[in-house]
Amino acid sequence: MDRDEARTLKEQLAAFALDLAERHGDVPTPRSGGGTATAVRAADVVRAPTLALGLVPQGEGEFGIAVRYRLGIPRARSIVRKVSAEVGPAVDVRRTGRIRPVSELGPRPPAPTSLADGDTDRRRPLRPGLSIGHVGVTAGTLGAFVTRAGDGHLYALSNYHVLAGSPDARPGDVVLQPGPADGGLPPGDRIGELTEVVDLDGAEPAYTDAAIARLDRVPVDFEYPVGRVVKTARALGGETVGKVGRTTSVTRGRVTAIELDDVIVGYEDLGALAFDDQIEIESLDDGPFSRGGDSGALVYREDGVALGLLFAGSESGGRSGKGLTYANPIDRVLEILGIELAREPAQPFA
Repeated sequence: MDRDEARTLKEQLAAFALDLAERHGDVPTPRSGGGTATAVRAADVVRAPTLALGLVPQGEGEFGIAVRYRLGIPRARSIVRKVSAEVGPAVDVRRTGRIRPVSELGPRPPAPTSLADGDTDRRRPLRPGLSIGHVGVTAGTLGAFVTRAGDGHLYALSNYHVLAGSPDARPGDVVLQPGPADGGLPPGDRIGELTEVVDLDGAEPAYTDAAIARLDRVPVDFEYPVGRVVKTARALGGETVGKVGRTTSVTRGRVTAIELDDVIVGYEDLGALAFDDQIEIESLDDGPFSRGGDSGALVYREDGVALGLLFAGSESGGRSGKGLTYANPIDRVLEILGIELAREPAQPFA
């Protein structure tokens, strides 16, 4: 199938799977006040055998259907079998563990001793991959430096759950490097302040877990392991990608699915949220592509073109059993926040 055919089939399968779940009584009755079917399923994911459906590359210009389901959900296997039968040989089925924001995924290892193991220390100049966090959060990753047209400021880009962490966070809140879990304390470790977040509203599918913090006058190093990253692209599937994160530092992976819809991510404070149009990545290394504390890392191709903003993962699943990582398409993140990857040296900024 070409991409348009695969997209059409994906939409048909989503309706088919929802109908199967409703006939089994697995979709709970909407709460008073209504809400979309997706929102209802996400809010009660323990009962609902929801499937994440996306596209998987199958040769040049050809795509199949990615079917992802979580272990332990009643009757999920039965629905997966029926959905897969509708697709035929063009289906790619994978089981996942529970998907959570990467900052909440598994225990964080002790503070590493070298860049090869990550970097949780206080560092100046700031650079991508460092520990960062809202003053009331644990720690995540500084993903990229970005600008907004015409205002003359430099911002740090990371996840909502790294730079804000809860609905109680407000613009102006202190952001630290390193993050609080790594010993960061105000005022000495302050690097800026929370500026804007993308709201996560359980009533509708989400597309990004993202936020920006306006930086104080601190020195900045723009370099990634692949050099400067200023260009972006949509993931097509099959790309070899990398990232540099607070916990696992530099890792390599492969994009195994794109345009995944209904990826259910469990947040401690927000509950279960459904994300659409997501990128799936599996590790090409001996260890996982990401672990707790890597939230907010920029995902880029080997040629230094940015594809996504890492935000969630599972502790199991994938062909290697090491878990899968999920990223928001970077172009959508930049568009929603009205920002772009910084292209000029950081000094001076107002």
